[in-house]
Amino acid sequence: MSYPVTVEFPIHWGEMDAFGHVNNARFFTWFESSRIAFFQAAGVSLDPRDSVAPILAAAHCDYLEPVVFPARLAVGARATKLGNTSLTLEHAVWRVGAPEHILARGTSVVVLLNYATGEKVRVPDAARLAIAALQAAPS
Repeated sequence: MSYPVTVEFPIHWGEMDAFGHVNNARFFTWFESSRIAFFQAAGVSLDPRDSVAPILAAAHCDYLEPVVFPARLAVGARATKLGNTSLTLEHAVWRVGAPEHILARGTSVVVLLNYATGEKVRVPDAARLAIAALQAAPS
């Protein structure tokens, strides 16, 4: 299964840490970028002023290989589980042009929230259909 949403970006020198590779926290920022792009592609609101918007509930990363400057990377997102009030996304990072060589992979669980009440909300049918269509589209 491929990643229906990908974001490309260069590594910045400032992302390196004292050990000579990209700091581990940056991977979560990259996952976030792909997660936001995924929601935008699926038409899910990211505005907490709307009645329903996503909030991150959990995040995980497996670091498979150090990433060093210079590099141009891609990070992908795909839905792996659509629950009643939540969505699980899988993420992967690879060098542009080498999607078969995964440098890191992870997951994020996002809950749809009514920001006015703080309560979890069922993923709306329109969002479910948009996510299914996005997953089914050729990448």
